[in-house]
Amino acid sequence: MGAACAKKSGQVSALASSAHRFSSSTSQRFLASAQANLHTQADPFASFLSSAGASTSNSTKKRMSGYDYDLVVIGGGSGGLAASKEAAKFGKKVAVLDFVDASPQGTTWGLGGTCVNVGCIPKKLMHQAALLGEAVNDAPSFGWNVKKEGHDWSKMVQNVQDHIRSLNFGYRTQLRSEGVTYLNAKGKMIDANTIHTVDKKGREKTITAERTLIAVGGRPKYPGVPGDKECCITSDDLFSKMDAPGKTLVVGASYVALECAGFISAMGYDTTVMVRSIFLRGFDQQCAEQIVDYMANEENGHATKFLRGMVPTRFEKTEDGKVRAFYQPSNGGEETSDVFDTVVLAIGRYALTDAANLEAVGVKLADGSRKVIGGGNAPGFDEGTTVSNIFAIGDVLEGRPELTPIAMRAGRLLMRRLYDGSDIQMDYNSIATTVFTPIEYGCVGLAEEDARKEYGDDSIEVYHSYFTPLELTVPHRGENSCYAKIIVNTDEFEKIIGMHIVGVHAGEIIQGFTLAVKKGITKNELDAVVGIHPTCAEEFVSLTVTKSSGADPKKSGC
Repeated sequence: MGAACAKKSGQVSALASSAHRFSSSTSQRFLASAQANLHTQADPFASFLSSAGASTSNSTKKRMSGYDYDLVVIGGGSGGLAASKEAAKFGKKVAVLDFVDASPQGTTWGLGGTCVNVGCIPKKLMHQAALLGEAVNDAPSFGWNVKKEGHDWSKMVQNVQDHIRSLNFGYRTQLRSEGVTYLNAKGKMIDANTIHTVDKKGREKTITAERTLIAVGGRPKYPGVPGDKECCITSDDLFSKMDAPGKTLVVGASYVALECAGFISAMGYDTTVMVRSIFLRGFDQQCAEQIVDYMANEENGHATKFLRGMVPTRFEKTEDGKVRAFYQPSNGGEETSDVFDTVVLAIGRYALTDAANLEAVGVKLADGSRKVIGGGNAPGFDEGTTVSNIFAIGDVLEGRPELTPIAMRAGRLLMRRLYDGSDIQMDYNSIATTVFTPIEYGCVGLAEEDARKEYGDDSIEVYHSYFTPLELTVPHRGENSCYAKIIVNTDEFEKIIGMHIVGVHAGEIIQGFTLAVKKGITKNELDAVVGIHPTCAEEFVSLTVTKSSGADPKKSGC
């Protein structure tokens, strides 16, 4: 150890004599770099030249390319951040623009986008809080002498927000360490290579880029009825709301609506969900109804109310600060009302593409959704646009699932194609997802309705089972509340084209089966797998009852 240090010291001394070749400040930086590498195996002179070369490279990029940046990413969500860091790995000069306009209730947040700040992360943590409440209820049945003394909403929110702020800080640190420039400013396209920026103080600046990536994501929709923005909140506001929600109305049938209603109800608050038509549009409807039945059943520890076939007509503030919600049947009829402490709107989201001025520079948007139509003339296929040097990923891309891991993967693969010679495209098929309702729902592949529509009833068979997780048998709740379904194409040796599970830890279960579905596994091949007992996942490898048989799919015992 001592000899190694002496050798390194000798290197530093010898190299110091050649420092006159650099400026005084550069010499000092060189010596500091060499000294910092004293106790490592790295050569200090090589390390210094590497850092100096990187600095020189960045300073000359504008002269070489004619632009301020090789790539500007508009949007600092999960996809934008992943893409920016990937491009930087290939030596590109990259900037990320990220700016959050306050919600109508005044809510803003830091770097990281929807998932980190007002989506996946706080949602999953509050879902976990709800599950812990259920566990406390079940604990006495397992011999634990515990007493449930209520839930401290504000403490939960504070701890969740503290975690989110740590993630915000971490993302900024990562960008800095990767050499990515972070600009807390809103970006608007002026032409294919020019972006006008405005920061929170109103300071304007114009920057140029050889390529631009649109990753602006979306924001919650409002129904456009009187009082909606004055009286209601959305998922933008709920996760940082310090006051307990109290009696709550959730408007919407999306996964966001059911997830939020689920954890609010589980924490003991009177919760009602208002839905215009069907739940979880685009998901398997049998599984969607299984979730709703579970949430409405008091024996499962929940008592969520559901107003089906209703739409809000207006909202008004009462004298004591509550909200009176007026609503009527979706097909018309008599208007009625009720008073709530909190009204959460979860009726969908809209893409933030108009704010980026994309159409003005030639990027084609879908008429209804205002999302980017991919597959343009750029070398990015689906992530390309109708302007050759402008790309898009994530929730703004028309016809693609709005899921964080998709945006991240698509962004990284795009950067590898643009800057590293890769030809690997994003595979948008057979992507698993999970709805984190009180009883979770995980799925991959086609819903039964979609499978029958695509292949025809005669080519589809469904293997299914209702079951009770062992964990719920002792506290005597949730009997046959869980459900597993495999959809097969009988014309292709019963190839599995859809897997669905409603149950405990559904997300963890479906992730493992996704690879098998992507690889084209058949029902016979799945049957050859020996299940792990006792688990919910083993239900998939022991399904024998088909829908066509008409036999009862409910199970009793192991």
